Amino acid sequence: MLKTRVLTAVLLLLVLLPALFFPAPEPFCALALLFISAAGWEWGRLNGCGHAASLGLAGLCLGACVAVWVAGALAERTPTLWLVMGSSWVLASVAMLRMGVTGWSRLPVAVRLAGGVLALVAAWLGIAQARVIGVNLLLSALALVWVADIGAYFAGRALGGRFIRRKLAAAISPGKSWEGVLGGLAGVLLLSATWVWLDRHGQWHVVSLYTHLADRGLAMLVVGLVFLTGMSVVGDLVESLVKRSAGAKDSSRLLPGHGGVLDRVDALLPTLPLVMMLMTR
Repeated sequence: MLKTRVLTAVLLLLVLLPALFFPAPEPFCALALLFISAAGWEWGRLNGCGHAASLGLAGLCLGACVAVWVAGALAERTPTLWLVMGSSWVLASVAMLRMGVTGWSRLPVAVRLAGGVLALVAAWLGIAQARVIGVNLLLSALALVWVADIGAYFAGRALGGRFIRRKLAAAISPGKSWEGVLGGLAGVLLLSATWVWLDRHGQWHVVSLYTHLADRGLAMLVVGLVFLTGMSVVGDLVESLVKRSAGAKDSSRLLPGHGGVLDRVDALLPTLPLVMMLMTR
Protein backbone atom coordinates (compact mmCIF):
# COMPACT_ATOMS: atom_id res chain seq x y z
CA MET A 1 0.00 0.00 0.00
CA LEU A 2 2.81 2.43 0.91
CA LYS A 3 4.60 1.71 -2.37
CA THR A 4 1.40 2.35 -4.33
CA ARG A 5 0.74 5.54 -2.40
CA VAL A 6 4.24 6.90 -3.03
CA LEU A 7 4.16 5.94 -6.71
CA THR A 8 0.82 7.71 -7.22
CA ALA A 9 2.12 10.81 -5.43
CA VAL A 10 5.25 10.90 -7.59
CA LEU A 11 3.24 10.55 -10.80
CA LEU A 12 0.88 13.33 -9.72
CA LEU A 13 3.82 15.63 -8.97
CA LEU A 14 5.38 14.87 -12.34
CA VAL A 15 2.18 16.09 -13.96
CA LEU A 16 1.24 18.94 -11.63
CA LEU A 17 4.57 20.69 -11.05
CA PRO A 18 5.45 21.38 -14.72
CA ALA A 19 1.93 22.74 -15.26
CA LEU A 20 2.10 24.84 -12.10
CA PHE A 21 5.41 26.48 -13.03
CA PHE A 22 4.67 26.83 -16.74
CA PRO A 23 4.96 30.54 -17.68
CA ALA A 24 1.30 30.73 -18.76
CA PRO A 25 -1.52 29.77 -16.35
CA GLU A 26 -3.66 27.91 -18.91
CA PRO A 27 -2.07 24.42 -18.61
CA PHE A 28 -2.51 24.32 -14.83
CA CYS A 29 -6.06 25.70 -15.03
CA ALA A 30 -6.95 23.02 -17.60
CA LEU A 31 -5.41 20.28 -15.47
CA ALA A 32 -7.28 21.50 -12.40
CA LEU A 33 -10.45 21.43 -14.50
CA LEU A 34 -9.98 17.69 -15.11
CA PHE A 35 -9.55 17.00 -11.40
CA ILE A 36 -12.62 19.06 -10.48
CA SER A 37 -14.68 17.19 -13.08
CA ALA A 38 -13.53 13.88 -11.59
CA ALA A 39 -14.51 15.18 -8.15
CA GLY A 40 -17.95 15.98 -9.57
CA TRP A 41 -18.33 12.36 -10.66
CA GLU A 42 -17.35 11.22 -7.17
CA TRP A 43 -19.81 13.64 -5.59
CA GLY A 44 -22.63 12.13 -7.61
CA ARG A 45 -21.71 8.60 -6.55
CA LEU A 46 -21.47 9.59 -2.87
CA ASN A 47 -24.97 11.07 -3.05
CA GLY A 48 -26.73 8.08 -4.55
CA CYS A 49 -26.45 8.78 -8.29
CA GLY A 50 -25.88 5.98 -10.77
CA HIS A 51 -22.95 5.86 -13.16
CA ALA A 52 -24.65 7.83 -15.95
CA ALA A 53 -25.99 10.53 -13.62
CA SER A 54 -22.59 10.85 -11.95
CA LEU A 55 -20.94 11.31 -15.35
CA GLY A 56 -23.58 13.94 -16.09
CA LEU A 57 -22.63 15.75 -12.89
CA ALA A 58 -18.98 15.65 -13.93
CA GLY A 59 -20.00 17.12 -17.28
CA LEU A 60 -21.99 19.83 -15.52
CA CYS A 61 -18.93 20.80 -13.45
CA LEU A 62 -16.80 20.82 -16.60
CA GLY A 63 -19.30 22.89 -18.56
CA ALA A 64 -19.80 25.43 -15.78
CA CYS A 65 -16.06 25.91 -15.32
CA VAL A 66 -15.48 26.28 -19.06
CA ALA A 67 -18.30 28.84 -19.26
CA VAL A 68 -16.73 30.84 -16.42
CA TRP A 69 -13.35 30.62 -18.17
CA VAL A 70 -14.73 31.74 -21.54
CA ALA A 71 -16.56 34.62 -19.84
CA GLY A 72 -13.18 35.98 -18.73
CA ALA A 73 -13.68 35.55 -14.98
CA LEU A 74 -10.14 34.26 -14.43
CA ALA A 75 -8.65 37.70 -14.99
CA GLU A 76 -11.33 39.60 -13.06
CA ARG A 77 -11.20 40.74 -9.46
CA THR A 78 -14.41 39.45 -7.90
CA PRO A 79 -14.40 40.53 -4.24
CA THR A 80 -18.18 40.37 -3.87
CA LEU A 81 -18.29 36.84 -5.27
CA TRP A 82 -15.61 35.64 -2.87
CA LEU A 83 -17.27 37.34 0.09
CA VAL A 84 -20.52 35.55 -0.75
CA MET A 85 -18.82 32.20 -1.38
CA GLY A 86 -16.64 32.43 1.72
CA SER A 87 -19.58 33.36 3.95
CA SER A 88 -21.70 30.62 2.39
CA TRP A 89 -19.04 28.04 3.14
CA VAL A 90 -18.85 29.07 6.79
CA LEU A 91 -22.63 29.02 7.25
CA ALA A 92 -23.17 25.80 5.26
CA SER A 93 -20.41 23.90 7.04
CA VAL A 94 -21.74 24.90 10.47
CA ALA A 95 -25.20 23.72 9.42
CA MET A 96 -23.87 20.42 8.04
CA LEU A 97 -21.81 19.60 11.11
CA ARG A 98 -24.76 20.42 13.36
CA MET A 99 -27.17 18.21 11.39
CA GLY A 100 -24.69 15.32 11.36
CA VAL A 101 -24.66 12.22 9.21
CA THR A 102 -28.34 11.39 9.49
CA GLY A 103 -29.40 14.97 8.86
CA TRP A 104 -27.34 15.15 5.68
CA SER A 105 -28.94 12.01 4.27
CA ARG A 106 -32.41 13.52 4.82
CA LEU A 107 -31.70 16.54 2.62
CA PRO A 108 -33.20 16.37 -0.89
CA VAL A 109 -30.74 14.89 -3.37
CA ALA A 110 -31.11 17.89 -5.67
CA VAL A 111 -29.98 20.22 -2.88
CA ARG A 112 -26.95 18.06 -2.10
CA LEU A 113 -25.94 17.78 -5.75
CA ALA A 114 -26.37 21.49 -6.43
CA GLY A 115 -24.34 22.41 -3.35
CA GLY A 116 -21.54 20.10 -4.40
CA VAL A 117 -21.38 21.46 -7.94
CA LEU A 118 -21.34 25.04 -6.65
CA ALA A 119 -18.52 24.24 -4.21
CA LEU A 120 -16.45 22.49 -6.87
CA VAL A 121 -16.86 25.23 -9.47
CA ALA A 122 -15.96 27.87 -6.86
CA ALA A 123 -12.87 25.89 -5.86
CA TRP A 124 -11.74 25.66 -9.48
CA LEU A 125 -12.27 29.38 -10.01
CA GLY A 126 -10.27 30.07 -6.85
CA ILE A 127 -7.41 27.89 -8.09
CA ALA A 128 -7.51 29.49 -11.53
CA GLN A 129 -7.66 33.09 -10.32
CA ALA A 130 -4.85 32.47 -7.84
CA ARG A 131 -2.69 30.94 -10.58
CA VAL A 132 -3.39 33.90 -12.88
CA ILE A 133 -2.31 36.27 -10.10
CA GLY A 134 0.88 34.31 -9.53
CA VAL A 135 2.45 30.99 -8.57
CA ASN A 136 3.57 32.36 -5.22
CA LEU A 137 0.01 33.06 -4.15
CA LEU A 138 -1.40 29.72 -5.28
CA LEU A 139 1.49 27.72 -3.86
CA SER A 140 1.23 29.46 -0.48
CA ALA A 141 -2.50 28.65 -0.30
CA LEU A 142 -1.93 25.00 -1.24
CA ALA A 143 0.97 24.71 1.22
CA LEU A 144 -1.23 25.94 4.06
CA VAL A 145 -3.59 23.00 3.58
CA TRP A 146 -0.76 20.49 3.11
CA VAL A 147 1.15 21.63 6.21
CA ALA A 148 -2.02 21.78 8.33
CA ASP A 149 -2.78 18.18 7.35
CA ILE A 150 0.77 16.92 7.90
CA GLY A 151 1.13 18.79 11.19
CA ALA A 152 -2.19 17.42 12.43
CA TYR A 153 -1.19 13.86 11.53
CA PHE A 154 2.15 13.93 13.34
CA ALA A 155 0.90 15.94 16.32
CA GLY A 156 -2.04 13.58 16.75
CA ARG A 157 0.24 10.55 16.76
CA ALA A 158 2.93 12.11 18.95
CA LEU A 159 0.63 13.65 21.56
CA GLY A 160 -2.16 11.10 21.49
CA GLY A 161 -0.23 8.56 23.52
CA ARG A 162 1.19 11.00 26.10
CA PHE A 163 -1.72 13.29 26.82
CA ILE A 164 -5.46 12.96 26.93
CA ARG A 165 -6.59 12.80 23.34
CA ARG A 166 -9.62 15.01 22.84
CA LYS A 167 -11.74 13.87 19.93
CA LEU A 168 -12.66 16.64 17.52
CA ALA A 169 -15.78 15.07 16.00
CA ALA A 170 -15.97 11.43 17.04
CA ALA A 171 -19.27 10.74 15.27
CA ILE A 172 -17.92 11.99 11.94
CA SER A 173 -14.17 11.33 11.93
CA PRO A 174 -12.95 9.37 14.99
CA GLY A 175 -9.27 9.77 14.09
CA LYS A 176 -9.23 13.57 14.39
CA SER A 177 -8.30 15.26 17.64
CA TRP A 178 -7.89 18.77 19.01
CA GLU A 179 -4.21 17.99 19.56
CA GLY A 180 -3.93 17.35 15.84
CA VAL A 181 -5.63 20.65 15.01
CA LEU A 182 -3.23 22.55 17.25
CA GLY A 183 -0.28 20.72 15.72
CA GLY A 184 -1.47 21.65 12.25
CA LEU A 185 -1.89 25.29 13.28
CA ALA A 186 1.61 25.36 14.75
CA GLY A 187 2.98 24.05 11.47
CA VAL A 188 1.08 26.70 9.48
CA LEU A 189 2.33 29.53 11.72
CA LEU A 190 5.91 28.34 11.30
CA LEU A 191 5.40 28.04 7.56
CA SER A 192 4.00 31.56 7.35
CA ALA A 193 6.95 33.09 9.22
CA THR A 194 9.37 31.32 6.88
CA TRP A 195 7.42 32.30 3.77
CA VAL A 196 7.18 35.97 4.77
CA TRP A 197 10.95 36.03 5.31
CA LEU A 198 11.52 34.46 1.89
CA ASP A 199 9.14 36.96 0.27
CA ARG A 200 11.08 39.83 1.83
CA HIS A 201 14.40 38.46 0.55
CA GLY A 202 13.31 36.79 -2.68
CA GLN A 203 12.47 37.83 -6.20
CA TRP A 204 8.78 36.98 -6.31
CA HIS A 205 6.76 39.47 -8.34
CA VAL A 206 3.57 38.54 -6.47
CA VAL A 207 3.33 38.31 -2.69
CA SER A 208 2.14 35.16 -0.97
CA LEU A 209 -0.99 34.82 1.11
CA TYR A 210 1.16 35.15 4.24
CA THR A 211 2.85 38.39 3.23
CA HIS A 212 -0.48 39.85 2.14
CA LEU A 213 -1.88 39.19 5.62
CA ALA A 214 1.33 40.24 7.40
CA ASP A 215 1.29 43.60 5.61
CA ARG A 216 -1.99 44.27 7.41
CA GLY A 217 -0.50 43.59 10.81
CA LEU A 218 0.50 40.66 13.01
CA ALA A 219 -3.02 40.31 14.41
CA MET A 220 -4.46 39.97 10.89
CA LEU A 221 -1.84 37.35 10.03
CA VAL A 222 -2.51 35.21 13.11
CA VAL A 223 -6.31 35.53 13.03
CA GLY A 224 -6.39 34.86 9.28
CA LEU A 225 -4.24 31.75 9.57
CA VAL A 226 -6.23 30.39 12.53
CA PHE A 227 -9.41 30.90 10.51
CA LEU A 228 -8.06 29.29 7.33
CA THR A 229 -6.51 26.36 9.18
CA GLY A 230 -9.79 25.77 11.00
CA MET A 231 -11.74 25.85 7.75
CA SER A 232 -9.33 23.39 6.13
CA VAL A 233 -10.18 20.98 8.96
CA VAL A 234 -13.87 21.71 8.44
CA GLY A 235 -13.55 20.83 4.75
CA ASP A 236 -12.09 17.46 5.72
CA LEU A 237 -14.88 16.88 8.26
CA VAL A 238 -17.59 17.79 5.75
CA GLU A 239 -16.31 15.23 3.25
CA SER A 240 -16.02 12.63 6.02
CA LEU A 241 -19.63 13.32 6.94
CA VAL A 242 -20.76 12.80 3.34
CA LYS A 243 -18.73 9.58 3.00
CA ARG A 244 -20.08 8.24 6.30
CA SER A 245 -23.60 8.99 5.12
CA ALA A 246 -22.90 7.02 1.93
CA GLY A 247 -21.18 4.19 3.83
CA ALA A 248 -17.96 4.76 1.87
CA LYS A 249 -14.38 4.73 3.10
CA ASP A 250 -13.01 6.69 0.13
CA SER A 251 -14.67 8.95 -2.42
CA SER A 252 -13.42 6.60 -5.18
CA ARG A 253 -10.36 4.61 -6.25
CA LEU A 254 -9.20 6.99 -8.95
CA LEU A 255 -5.92 7.64 -7.12
CA PRO A 256 -4.44 4.29 -6.04
CA GLY A 257 -3.27 4.42 -2.44
CA HIS A 258 -4.94 7.80 -1.87
CA GLY A 259 -8.62 7.09 -2.53
CA GLY A 260 -10.35 9.62 -4.74
CA VAL A 261 -9.90 13.19 -5.86
CA LEU A 262 -12.28 14.50 -3.21
CA ASP A 263 -10.17 12.77 -0.58
CA ARG A 264 -7.21 14.90 -1.74
CA VAL A 265 -8.98 18.23 -2.25
CA ASP A 266 -11.62 18.22 0.52
CA ALA A 267 -9.71 20.69 2.70
CA LEU A 268 -9.12 22.96 -0.30
CA LEU A 269 -12.82 23.34 -1.13
CA PRO A 270 -13.59 25.89 1.62
CA THR A 271 -10.05 27.20 1.94
CA LEU A 272 -9.53 28.47 -1.60
CA PRO A 273 -12.66 30.69 -1.74
CA LEU A 274 -11.73 32.08 1.69
CA VAL A 275 -8.14 32.74 0.58
CA MET A 276 -9.45 34.67 -2.41
CA MET A 277 -11.87 36.52 -0.15
CA LEU A 278 -8.96 37.68 2.03
CA MET A 279 -6.79 38.51 -0.98
CA THR A 280 -9.42 40.69 -2.66
CA ARG A 281 -10.49 42.73 0.37
